Amino acid sequence: MAGHSKWANIKHRKGRQDAKRGKIFSRLIRELTVASKLGGPTPEDNPRLRTALDKALTANMPKDTIERAIKRGSGSADGEDLEETTYEGYGPGGVAVIVESMTDNNNRTVAEVRHAFTKAGGNLGTDGSVSYLFIKKGLIQISNNSDFEQVMEITIEAGAEDIEENLDNSMTISTLPEDFEAVKKALIEGEIEIIESEISLIPETSVSTDLETSLKIYKLLEALEDLDDTQNVHSNADFPEEIIEHLN
Repeated sequence: MAGHSKWANIKHRKGRQDAKRGKIFSRLIRELTVASKLGGPTPEDNPRLRTALDKALTANMPKDTIERAIKRGSGSADGEDLEETTYEGYGPGGVAVIVESMTDNNNRTVAEVRHAFTKAGGNLGTDGSVSYLFIKKGLIQISNNSDFEQVMEITIEAGAEDIEENLDNSMTISTLPEDFEAVKKALIEGEIEIIESEISLIPETSVSTDLETSLKIYKLLEALEDLDDTQNVHSNADFPEEIIEHLN
């Protein structure tokens, strides 16, 4: 997919975040709750909930925890009233950053996000200030044991846009959001192992940075991801492999 060493650039940070089991569970619980609230508690009729459920199961979240989160969202259990919010801004080097949050107190969340930007030498922008630089895509990462020709035949017929071979020999398939579920279903029926899948914001153009600037950007993204209300952080920073190794 054009410009996509996306999984490498996204996952080099997320690996550390996902290691914080409590943190990743809290994010998944919020996503399950809001997905159920917006689209109903039945995964078969709610693609967003189905995706959140897949992530929760992949993370080995207990079944009763999943069920409680879905019940809270559908109104059959008491719970906090969460609101989805998106913040846009610029980090060091002019890198565009989008923060997706779920919060029960927007004033608190925006203050925390603004502080993180300011501390890193960036600035929080207005709605639309950087979102035009991103497009929404379905991303599906599959096992490195998969046969490329077989995967291509299955996924292109199901509506995939592109397939990229990653540095670890796994593959990443990109789709339009509306074709995401159909491509996943085709892979499952073809007995292709799916490592991870999500609908994500992908930058149409990336910004390459030097080591010093990359370190500043990295600290900003880490600070934003560590905020309690943050669900996802996206940027158009293109970290070279040697910088990724340095950061890790």
